[in-house]
Amino acid sequence: MYKEPIFLQPVFQERIWGGKKLRTEFNYDIPFEQTGEAWVISAHSNGPSMIRNGPLIGKTLADAWEEHGELFNKPQGNDKEYPLLVKMIDAQDDLSVQVHPNDTFAREVEGQPYGKSECWYILRAEEGAELILGHHARTQEELEQMIDHGKWECLLKHIKVQAGDFIYVPSGTIHAIGKGIVILETQQSSDITYRMYDYDRTDALGNKRELHLEKSKQVTTVPHPEAVNKWSESVMEDMTIKELVEEEYFTVYHWQLNGQVTMEMSQDFLQVSVVEGKAEIIVDEKKIPIQKGTHFILPYGMKAFQLKGNAEFIISHTSE
Repeated sequence: MYKEPIFLQPVFQERIWGGKKLRTEFNYDIPFEQTGEAWVISAHSNGPSMIRNGPLIGKTLADAWEEHGELFNKPQGNDKEYPLLVKMIDAQDDLSVQVHPNDTFAREVEGQPYGKSECWYILRAEEGAELILGHHARTQEELEQMIDHGKWECLLKHIKVQAGDFIYVPSGTIHAIGKGIVILETQQSSDITYRMYDYDRTDALGNKRELHLEKSKQVTTVPHPEAVNKWSESVMEDMTIKELVEEEYFTVYHWQLNGQVTMEMSQDFLQVSVVEGKAEIIVDEKKIPIQKGTHFILPYGMKAFQLKGNAEFIISHTSE
């Protein structure tokens, strides 16, 4: 059906901590002054991406997954939902301190198919920007006592970040993106968030956002396991390929193109986000321009393609 990329239209989400950088930095026509998220590759019911080209133009990615599983090498009879979701997040202010459940908890407690492991590629970071990743509690009892008594400064671990950093955030990890950071997030297709602390913020009506302390305590990993980055790097023609993470749910790469490269596709499908520069993708001699802020899927059956230009990409696929 498709012998070319499937281009997708972002779905924008208003957030109390959002801003305008998705407009100023990526030229998106954002609908809100506090646009916090663009769901750029999504089949989730809370924000499915629209297909912009080809036979399925005007359909959603969820429609394509359900009705044309051959585009993803989806086995006959597979009734699982589309597994991944890619977002761009603009944190004009601090996000709440939060944690996500694993698959088992999501299914048994929330009735949802996926928990939420995620990872972040830092696109922009103001000087001194930091985020929260992990905690200092040594036991479950200590974790619960620190939460109950609001000892957030003692509990939470802070790290400074800059553009180009990569952070893996498995389910059960306490975390929060700090203000002044723009990221590209690759995650399981889940929208389950347990909010632990929100700086006592209120909305326009003076209401505080709901907290989920008991569920947060149940799903947080104790003690916090320190992540170990095991990046691998290779060069193929005029492109440097860095594998950022390979774990149970997804594998994510950074591609830096400076010239031309011919690629063979061995995965069922690839998710592609252009995060800097301009290029063209060439499939069966058809040249298609792509640029910063473009997001697409390379479907199953596209055996080979060329990239030509100067651009930076974040690539992801399922690890199953």
